[in-house]
Amino acid sequence: MSGTTTAAVGLRRRAAGAGANRWVVLVVLCVSLLLVAVDATVLHVAVPAVTEDLRPSAIELLWIVDVYPLVCASLLILFGTLGDRVGRRRVLLLGYALFGVASALAAFADTAQVLVAARALLGVGGAMIMPATLSILRQVFPDRRERALAIGVWSAVAAVGAAVGPLLGGFLLEHFQWGAVFLVNIPLMLVSLPVGRLLLPESKGEGDGPWDVVGALLAAVGLFGVVLGVKRLGAGEPALGPLTLVPLLVGAVLLVLFVRRQRRRRHPLVDLRMFARPTFSVSVGCIVLAMLALVGLELIAAQYLQLVLGLSPLETGLRLLPLTVAAMAAGLAGARMLRRFGPRRMVCAGFCLTAAAVVLLTAMGGQDDPALMLSGFVLLGFGLETTLFGAYESMLSEAPPEQAGGAAAIGETSYQLGAGIGIALLGSVMNAAYAPGLSSVPGVPASATEAAGHSLGEAYHVAGRLGGSAGEALRSAARDCFVHGLHVTLLVSAGLLLLGAAMALRLPRAMHCEAPPLHMPAPRESGQGGRAGQGAPGASAAPAGGTAKAGKAVEAGKTAEAGKTAEVAGSRVSA
Repeated sequence: MSGTTTAAVGLRRRAAGAGANRWVVLVVLCVSLLLVAVDATVLHVAVPAVTEDLRPSAIELLWIVDVYPLVCASLLILFGTLGDRVGRRRVLLLGYALFGVASALAAFADTAQVLVAARALLGVGGAMIMPATLSILRQVFPDRRERALAIGVWSAVAAVGAAVGPLLGGFLLEHFQWGAVFLVNIPLMLVSLPVGRLLLPESKGEGDGPWDVVGALLAAVGLFGVVLGVKRLGAGEPALGPLTLVPLLVGAVLLVLFVRRQRRRRHPLVDLRMFARPTFSVSVGCIVLAMLALVGLELIAAQYLQLVLGLSPLETGLRLLPLTVAAMAAGLAGARMLRRFGPRRMVCAGFCLTAAAVVLLTAMGGQDDPALMLSGFVLLGFGLETTLFGAYESMLSEAPPEQAGGAAAIGETSYQLGAGIGIALLGSVMNAAYAPGLSSVPGVPASATEAAGHSLGEAYHVAGRLGGSAGEALRSAARDCFVHGLHVTLLVSAGLLLLGAAMALRLPRAMHCEAPPLHMPAPRESGQGGRAGQGAPGASAAPAGGTAKAGKAVEAGKTAEAGKTAEVAGSRVSA
């Protein structure tokens, strides 16, 4: 029996015998994800305190903020596939330990360089934790219906983490020094290590052939270059500047070499044949488009709330909170919606609902309209989370179990790339629509309008220096131009979301489920024959079909007990 089959059978027996323990496993995995998601945003509110204490240069400050997501996105494929080879729980526990050590190093950093190194180590730990949580979840929940519910809880926790980070950071900064935003990770990791050791099951993919170390390094360095270039574009750096263009080109070349190498190898690091499956490739594309819209819109919305409406950072966070609450609700209801509507209608409807919310938000102007923003953000959060849930579940269910780590890493990488591209693309659209309106403002010197065209914050700074009627005229013109740019950006986002809805039409119409074998070895799941979690063609009928066949066997007087077993299994799945 192959290593994959042995691991899959052992895991199914363990999951079946453990009963409710798999839900305890889900809790442990969600705590892991919560820590990583919180750490991605908790430092944002601590930047002023860090700047005052460590006195970093502008470049060092940029790296303090960006090195964590940059390193994490670059290493997802490396550690996701390594977990498939050496054991997903092992990689996850090592990630816990490294995350705790790096948190302590960051909390007591006395120079900017030490803090950058600690944040980089946190990124390494995060890259070990994130794909491992999804791949273990894929193994612990072999039944697709239960797995859909688990992914819904998992995605809701991710939404909570992103929102809790700034709030937790603000609370800690009010009572402690900035190092406390990292120290909070240590006791949680000290608890997670022994609990994960005791409760989390170990699983591996295929053990055939050596692990492709060269391919892993090509993927890591290539993704680092691409993500770095995209982040620089999102920060407004010139596209043809050497520090932007060189990382993009080098990263793209290395990724092309990685793809060519994987296609030639007998035992590839990532089985690129997964992308030949329409469900998998379309799901990845939907994740990229959904994140592209979400992150770019959140960034611009935060600027609108603070710079145009004059709200404080806390008031801005409260205005955006309904988006997070709606995303949590969509994640928790996602499993039921997926069973009822199927992946195609669910993801397509999520994109359309998000597009409708974006069009609704184009009614925002220079005056505050809380009711409009509340309804728009609720629809936006619910629609985007519905889309992400359906896409993630379809992608993970389509991947063979032995490639669960690689598939999870691909999903997380597409998530990170979509976020980076969204900031760069929608930020560029915003700047292109904002700057021309300030080319000539009556009574304002040309040099002042040129500087004001960089950003709304810069325009306010220039207006403050000018003072008088000229300063007020520049401030008013800049605010109107920003609102115009916001409307243009929202319409572009709506177009991208409708493109995602059209793409989602290639997803399966129904959620095909098959009861996992409870007492007998399962056939090897691979790209040959049926889809992962779906069975061979023609075998994706509802459990009632199996019950009917068993009933005929009972009538024939041959396998009455088998009919009873099938009927019980069918009732468990439908429950």
